[in-house]
Amino acid sequence: MIVGCIGSAPVLSQEQVLNLYSARHYDTDEALYADFTKQTGIRLNRIEGGEDSLIERIRNEGARSPADVLITVDAGRMWRAEEAGLLQGVKSKVLEARIPAHLRDPNGMWFGFSVRARVIFYDKSKLKATDITRYEDLADPRWNGKLCARSGSHVYNLSLTASMIGALGDAKAEAWAKGVAANLARSPRGGDTDQITGVASGECQIALANTYYYARLARSAKAAEKAVADKVGVIFPNQGTKDRGTHVNISGAGVVKSAPHRDNAIRFLEYLASDSAQQYFTQGNNEWPAVPTVALNNPALNALGKFRQDTQNVANFGRNQPNAQKILDRAGWK
Repeated sequence: MIVGCIGSAPVLSQEQVLNLYSARHYDTDEALYADFTKQTGIRLNRIEGGEDSLIERIRNEGARSPADVLITVDAGRMWRAEEAGLLQGVKSKVLEARIPAHLRDPNGMWFGFSVRARVIFYDKSKLKATDITRYEDLADPRWNGKLCARSGSHVYNLSLTASMIGALGDAKAEAWAKGVAANLARSPRGGDTDQITGVASGECQIALANTYYYARLARSAKAAEKAVADKVGVIFPNQGTKDRGTHVNISGAGVVKSAPHRDNAIRFLEYLASDSAQQYFTQGNNEWPAVPTVALNNPALNALGKFRQDTQNVANFGRNQPNAQKILDRAGWK
């Protein structure tokens, strides 16, 4: 479902307005958008919807689309918009200086503005943090019947598998996916929070999920949710001295190809890379700032400590996505 209303005809580029199509469904983003208007005087109109619905809408609107910026979660989804020919390249010294190269498209089609890590959660009553240290370990028969994961067709797991293809190659990535599928404690279901809850309830001993789901539980005002966070430990995989680091993904945005307010769109992207906007991402949805110099002021994330990111370019997650889906289908990770 899409909410919002924006006129269909392009208007003068000098108008102080920005039309944002957003697949981020976080109430806390309201403060982010209000701060942009406060700092720039640019009024922000917003359409919200699922990423596939928004991509299809922009495609159908064609050259007369009022959309200036598309913002969504996961590099794989940004890649889908890029592949559909809906985005345009941007050259910005601000963005190139502040956003690390591995967190943006090499051709400037889109940029990552916040970071989430896909990590391993474990049952602290049964395991130690040293019992599993790498993504590759998830395929070890030792974990047969002990792993919880959401559907392999979900973009978060598609991107993780795409990163495994980039790191290991097709054959080893497929062997890994088959091992993971064989170790599942149950058929994949639910979202990332359900996987963490599965560990806390004893349904499984380890699980894959994004960090911000855990941080929400840890910061929750509800005792039952905090209790879930207290029962699980967090492992940042592949942190060995010669290892590649933990898989990270992004929330990102790009300028729509037919943007009627292109200058304002670029200004918005540059605002998202500012210190103040980066703090909104960190505080609002418990994501790490993409800009490495921004201080982290989130108690749940601070408690997790520092970790080394895999610096494989996140654009690879989109390019490898079709192959990742085939691998997961053959592996039986439905």
